[in-house]
Amino acid sequence: MPRSRASQPAVIVAIDERALDEQGQWPWPRNLVADLIDAINAARPAAVGVDLLFVEPDRTSTTSDARLAESVQRGRVVMGIAGLEYRDRRYPFPPRAAPARVSAKRELQLRRFDGHLQSRPEINQAGDGRGLISSDAKGLVRRVPLVARIGQVIVPALSVETLRVAAGVPVLRLTDQGGERLALAVGDLDIPLQSDGTMYVWFGPHDSERIVSADDVLSGKAAAELLHNKLVLVGITGLGLLDYQITPLGERIPGVEVHAQILEQIFDGAYLHRPTGASWMEAALLAAAGLALVLLVPALRPWVSGSLLAALIAAFIAIGLVAFRAGVLLNIAAPAIGVAFLFATLLASTLAEADRQRRALREAQARVAGELEAARRIQMGLLPSPTELFPEERRFTLAALLEPARTVGGDFYDCFMLDDHRLFFIVGDVSGKGLAASLFMALSKSLLKSIALRGARDPAEIFNRANAEISRDNPESLFVTAFAGIFDARNGQLLICSAGHEPAVLGQPGAAPARLMHSGGPPLCVIRDYIYASSEVALAPGGWLCAVTDGVTEAMNERAELYGAARLLGTLRGLSDPWAIVAAVQDDVRRFAGHAEQSDDLTLMCVRRAAH
Repeated sequence: MPRSRASQPAVIVAIDERALDEQGQWPWPRNLVADLIDAINAARPAAVGVDLLFVEPDRTSTTSDARLAESVQRGRVVMGIAGLEYRDRRYPFPPRAAPARVSAKRELQLRRFDGHLQSRPEINQAGDGRGLISSDAKGLVRRVPLVARIGQVIVPALSVETLRVAAGVPVLRLTDQGGERLALAVGDLDIPLQSDGTMYVWFGPHDSERIVSADDVLSGKAAAELLHNKLVLVGITGLGLLDYQITPLGERIPGVEVHAQILEQIFDGAYLHRPTGASWMEAALLAAAGLALVLLVPALRPWVSGSLLAALIAAFIAIGLVAFRAGVLLNIAAPAIGVAFLFATLLASTLAEADRQRRALREAQARVAGELEAARRIQMGLLPSPTELFPEERRFTLAALLEPARTVGGDFYDCFMLDDHRLFFIVGDVSGKGLAASLFMALSKSLLKSIALRGARDPAEIFNRANAEISRDNPESLFVTAFAGIFDARNGQLLICSAGHEPAVLGQPGAAPARLMHSGGPPLCVIRDYIYASSEVALAPGGWLCAVTDGVTEAMNERAELYGAARLLGTLRGLSDPWAIVAAVQDDVRRFAGHAEQSDDLTLMCVRRAAH
């Protein structure tokens, strides 16, 4: 909410970058500064305020100080004074200042400076007035002292003194209005101040129309109408000279522009003040909001009470903004923080109860985790170990791996001899994950093994009978994809059947690995009376077949990319040992996934016919 400028009483003659480029670096010779003052006086301004100090003698000429003093004396010029926290030995006594008449029944708590700096005596005395150019701002300018004490002398700010000289007012009047209010009268003009003599500056945006380059004034390019009857402020705006201040609007403006904005604020009558009863108003806001919280929070749900808190803070902000627009400053942060603290206190008991419930939940989770770990051990115990099943087998080699995505999963595999020569193997994947999938997996695996051991001749017959049995008692409508094979170790004949499963990979000596696109039918328990069909593959000596679940081909990395069948075939190229195949695929999937969470169970089974 920046101040909108309604008038332009002040004009800044800026010693800016262009002026420094044309006239030379700062400090300028005093003769050049005198020329600038003369050029300004020629335009007949109302008054000139010099936001500069000439403390040391001019190094370029012994007569230039006198020349500058003459130029200052010819116009209505106010010289700047800088307040110090210590006494400078060059200026042991308080400065001359315009007389101020004080009407107060108490000691005014004005800002006090122990010492000061001013221009050289002949230059300083030539001016019609002296004004303070110091501010207490630490980084951000919000308040500026319009009157302060240097020693025991009351000194007005440069902006006020320039206004006094322009109006021809001999005496300033300072009246204590009680509480947090003072009134500074410059003739018929009353300026409201805080009790310490400061004024809150209502900043407007930086505007280049306020500024005229000193180079244009010296060269005569600036029209006299720009300065005629204006309050002219002379100051430095060159970036390298570091006289910049930060405003609440987030802008960095030259220090002299702060004086210009104060004058605009005075002429527009746009004042900001903190009223005497501001603290009581803020306490009343806190009390009203606190009462509402005490009555309503225990009866409301947490999210509703949180919304109530947000609404109260939003109301505080709205009140603060409306008051600001009316020129009144309220500290809404204090009641907002108090209400937030009260809200947290009222919720303390609820949070304690929630903490107790969380502890109970963690204990329950620990129990469930223990039970799931036991289920995992049981599930993994159901899976056979090929090295223990076929320790003396020389006709074929079989390797298998299962990595559940969770503690328990729905993937399974099985392998056993149907007779002295035929090996049955199967890889399956139950829909879903977790405990339900693991239970259905145990049921499906046991039933498939039972049917296979009861004299089934090929995988399709096993699937037909299992499909009917499992579908009979399946209230959750789960289904199973499976790939099964019967390998005859005597001649390498391989009967296979797929129930909606990921295609297996066939590797023959001298040929690249290829996927077997045979589809015996849909997953088990999808179509109850479906008739599955087997197909036959002849494994050459040294040939192998690898069955995987979709946890391999559909593994995802951090960019949500799929592992894919093409990468699987590339990984298998050149491999023949089943255990090397299983390890290579497992390592490549992990490398591909990186830090991405494992999305599905990972299961592989590879059977290879002996080379001789």
